[in-house]
Amino acid sequence: MNTTPLIKTPRWPARALWGLGALLSLGIVAYAARYLLHPPTTIKEALGNALGLPWLVVHVAGAVIALLLGSLQFLPGLRKSGAHRWIGRVYVLGCLVGGVAGLILAPGSFAGPIATAGFGGLAVIWIAVNLLGWRAALDRRFVDHRRWMIRSWALTLAAVTLRLYLPTVQILDLPFLPWYRAISFLCWVPNLLIAEWWLRSDARRISGHP
Repeated sequence: MNTTPLIKTPRWPARALWGLGALLSLGIVAYAARYLLHPPTTIKEALGNALGLPWLVVHVAGAVIALLLGSLQFLPGLRKSGAHRWIGRVYVLGCLVGGVAGLILAPGSFAGPIATAGFGGLAVIWIAVNLLGWRAALDRRFVDHRRWMIRSWALTLAAVTLRLYLPTVQILDLPFLPWYRAISFLCWVPNLLIAEWWLRSDARRISGHP
């Protein structure tokens, strides 16, 4: 069992991706803040979700916390300090709150059972990877912890990719409802696949294998 914390300086592609993800996350936080400043009072204002009152606000609050804090956890200097643990705990709490609320919201999606499956699957896996990452940290399995939290961040970024896809559908004048159903999966499945590819590539690089 490897219990040594894996602290290293990211290569420039990783830094560029981190910077882009952090910048987009801040943009989504600013956009989503409207739900916190002016909570929806009708189902229509709650994105047409029959369960959106009050769970949309709870979901947004958790996701905003996760988006604000998640990118900080990959800064090498912060990972070497005690702040990493405290920020990480709040990040995981944000993910769990956002995930549980998302799971409650999923059956109320206006787009029907396909969207329910997509967003519900995201919520379940988001909750699971954060619990596994938290457990690995408690057990001092820091390499495993890092891997689970990379997966967690990839899923947290579903909030970003979702809002990149939606305006693209509108700009291209595509039929909204079928594409929205597809986006309920596209907003997170590719993110998770990219994270897995990154983790496998990183493992090969560390071991010296091509």
